[in-house]
Amino acid sequence: MSNAALTVSRILHAGYLFECDGTRIAFDTIFENPFSRNCHAFPDVRFDEDQIRRQRFDAVFISHFHDDHCSLESLDLLDRATPLHIYCIFDELFDMVRQLGFTSVHPLRLNVPVAVGPFVVVPREAMDADVDSMFQVKAAGLNVLNVVDSWIDDTTLAQLVREGPWDMVLWPFQTMREIEVLAPSRAVPAPPSLPQEWIDQLRALDPRYVVPSSCQFLQEPWSWYNRAFFPISYARFAREVSAALPTAQVVRLDPSVSVLMDATSLRPAPPLSWVIPVGEQDVDYAYEGLAGVPDTADIARRFAPLTELQHARIMDYCRAGLLEKYGAVDASSDYFDRPRIWQLSIYDHAGQVTRFRYRLEPGGAAHPDDGSAPLGWTTDIPAAKLYAALELGESLTSMYMRINDTVFDAAIERELTHAEVVDDPLIRCLFSDAFGAYQAAQLHRLLARAPWPMNSHP
Repeated sequence: MSNAALTVSRILHAGYLFECDGTRIAFDTIFENPFSRNCHAFPDVRFDEDQIRRQRFDAVFISHFHDDHCSLESLDLLDRATPLHIYCIFDELFDMVRQLGFTSVHPLRLNVPVAVGPFVVVPREAMDADVDSMFQVKAAGLNVLNVVDSWIDDTTLAQLVREGPWDMVLWPFQTMREIEVLAPSRAVPAPPSLPQEWIDQLRALDPRYVVPSSCQFLQEPWSWYNRAFFPISYARFAREVSAALPTAQVVRLDPSVSVLMDATSLRPAPPLSWVIPVGEQDVDYAYEGLAGVPDTADIARRFAPLTELQHARIMDYCRAGLLEKYGAVDASSDYFDRPRIWQLSIYDHAGQVTRFRYRLEPGGAAHPDDGSAPLGWTTDIPAAKLYAALELGESLTSMYMRINDTVFDAAIERELTHAEVVDDPLIRCLFSDAFGAYQAAQLHRLLARAPWPMNSHP
């Protein structure tokens, strides 16, 4: 066992390749830049798709269905005989992957080991077990915890401590401000340090090596999100974790970078040839908070104009489809348990706005409103992003939606202090029951353009 070793390579975001004794397993395989529509790799990389098509993985493990972890466009590059092990409570995802042509698709069960050659992979319970999972990976006498981008509760932490000692922990190092940027005029500043919960949990796990994991992306180059979304730099993570765990080593793995780990050491290994760094790689996040936020009109001017048919699609939705949808989704919210006037503002590529007013009734009914009652909620959104959400599977992370970016009357302001941003009526209508919209849009495109039978390798 003294010569046993494990190679760990970073692909992108939460994507990794593990190799041991000739067996290769991959996790959350994303081979796209940008991925999830508007997540641009940071540092920048490109992918050699021809090389990726020639890769053979003994298994691929997917931690959850979010599009930055499970992308059909990326899976489309893999041999269709590749065993896929997916953690997801929704049968629809498994159906879509099989429609793509994969013949060995397996649901993962929490705490049930999967053996692949010298590897044993055990899905572990994340805090939101209806959505995601973590992975314990054992091989060559080594023990690795891939937290993906999960949070860990006390029960699971106790279980993981018992599973130690840990050689390496891949830890999601960003407390992304994806909710705060939706309502920047009402958000509080980011905490000045890593969450104490992280420090306490890492101390309890006490690994030899800690890798700042997940994240590794920015939005479009012009986006104000790039200075407001990511409050934790690599440098800050390394400084605080090193101070809290003086015997651990913080190891940054950029895309393509590989390391060889054994029982006593960690040393560089040849990088992945099919993940190609572009430009400067020693880059870091810079957080400037929520100052200088541009108007939604200015953001909307960044996007190409919609076609007449696309414009008609979103107008029809605002006039009719949204009213029908609002009545069909769960409207349980303390704030909306009384009638509210909601204003939805749609900004086109020229920054021109079209506004809709609705009267929202308790229980889910919505009606057009042309009265003069005071507003109780506002939502602003670029037209291009609304269309993308309706037809292309755009996720909330890159919608540039702006919620309650105004001053209401005193009574409304008092009540809003107890309201949740994600209770927004448009968010509920677009996302409350839209499982797998991103993957469904991908599958539609892939099936439409495939010149080969989908049960064969492209």
